[in-house]
Amino acid sequence: MSIVVQGVTKFYGEQKALDNVSFEIKTGEIVGFLGPNGAGKSTMMKIITGFIPPSSGKVFVNGTEIGDGSVEVKKRIGYLPENNPLYPEMYVREYLRFAGSLYNSGIPLKNQIDNIIEVTGLAPEQKKKIGSLSKGFRQRVGLAQALIHNPDVLILDEATTGLDPNQIIEIRNLIRDTGKEKTVMLSTHIMQEVEAICNRVIIIDKGIIVADEEKKDIYSKLRQTKQVIFVEFDRDPAEGALMAIQSVESLKKVKDNTWLLESSGEQDIRPAIFSFAVSNNLTVLSLQKKENNLEEIFRILTKG
Repeated sequence: MSIVVQGVTKFYGEQKALDNVSFEIKTGEIVGFLGPNGAGKSTMMKIITGFIPPSSGKVFVNGTEIGDGSVEVKKRIGYLPENNPLYPEMYVREYLRFAGSLYNSGIPLKNQIDNIIEVTGLAPEQKKKIGSLSKGFRQRVGLAQALIHNPDVLILDEATTGLDPNQIIEIRNLIRDTGKEKTVMLSTHIMQEVEAICNRVIIIDKGIIVADEEKKDIYSKLRQTKQVIFVEFDRDPAEGALMAIQSVESLKKVKDNTWLLESSGEQDIRPAIFSFAVSNNLTVLSLQKKENNLEEIFRILTKG
């Protein structure tokens, strides 16, 4: 395992930020680490990277415990914090040379800087001072320093903040390519980002893990809670008649002849809607089942 978190709890004074959190992330996984503001995401990332200690529990990276103060294990981690602290008076190449020299990774530094500047799209801005760059390019500099020493584990806290749509796609592709050989943990509020690049989702709320699923499985997590069906008939049926359809719990008229029906349970109610239409001499013009998306799942799991 690249990252192993065992029973981590963190207090700030009397406030509990993390409550007995445990999970494992393997090499080659890109994990979306999601949660509302104040849920404990950044605290967990700071503990994994060794910036702050847990109040209790242990974290291992590539089999070595972070808490033992080992510099070697921290060399295996690349970290882009949420606020992306940079030195605005330094030039881009100068800063990357400085960041790369701290790790003493054994990689020829000039070649590594050239490569990182290319893959992060910094070539047009490499001779400028960081303070003169746009927010999007400053974010790229932060990502470049996280990658400069070719780490095994990459921890990214809001990696695409401030990027325009084209830049977001480029950085997503970079993270996706990076994740083929590394372990990537990505915190973000952008659900489309998780949809696009992550293969697993961990959701934390109030310091507690409320979901830890493969992305392909998390969509089925809440399917049993309710079904939402949009149906359009050739003419309007009586509202009371629609409520008589088996398992329908609520309904709303969207526009003329079009209704939104909600039901609970696993059983698909679309056959019952067709039977209703036949019995009432109605023609079904369209019938659509709304599937849970990640944003809705996130909202339901963290709304309480």
